[in-house]
Amino acid sequence: MKTPVRPCGFPQTGMEPLYGVCHYMINCAHEALFRGEVAGLDNLPGDGAFLVAANHASHLDPPFIGAVMPHQMAFFARKSLWKPGLASWWMDGVGAIPVDRDGSDLSAIKRVLGTLAAGRPIALFPEGTRSPDGLLQPAKAGVGLIACKTGVPVVPCRIFDSHLALGRAGGFRPGTPVDIVFGRPLAAADYDRKSDGKERYQRASERIMTAIAALPRPIRPVV
Repeated sequence: MKTPVRPCGFPQTGMEPLYGVCHYMINCAHEALFRGEVAGLDNLPGDGAFLVAANHASHLDPPFIGAVMPHQMAFFARKSLWKPGLASWWMDGVGAIPVDRDGSDLSAIKRVLGTLAAGRPIALFPEGTRSPDGLLQPAKAGVGLIACKTGVPVVPCRIFDSHLALGRAGGFRPGTPVDIVFGRPLAAADYDRKSDGKERYQRASERIMTAIAALPRPIRPVV
């Protein structure tokens, strides 16, 4: 089953109830407290499975990416976050995919394949961990592995200044604009080279990261 792009007015109507409620609330929070420019939504595929690969500098990145997109997304989360009670219920309810921190989790890969087969996009972070200063970090091989194994389009995404809004150093700063831009999808031929041999997945991740780095900050209108 493919997931179509919903009308931008109320995309939550096409989402599962818990995800839709969270989508609406986080979107309102982004608009009210961290309102930045969002560009390139027209680059998102209209239907079918794809990956969104983004830089990572804040815990705000996953919810903000999900909130500005008119799709129901799936995200990775550390398996240790699944604790008895409300936390597990919520994580399962919004479709989070549990993964071991070392990345050697075959069950997570199966969940990824199942999610993509159902036509649902997945957001990934090639750097693997949050940047302490907002600067882009080297890509790790994990995203390249998933992209090459699935062969789906990869949409590069760049988030600007989320580390200033809530970074690794701490400090929650409402009023900090967080800009988000989506680039044109990369086809498998753009990131995957079987001739790379043992370095295939690492090189694929690096090509995806290069596409992220090339995205310019959205232009803010002059008021």
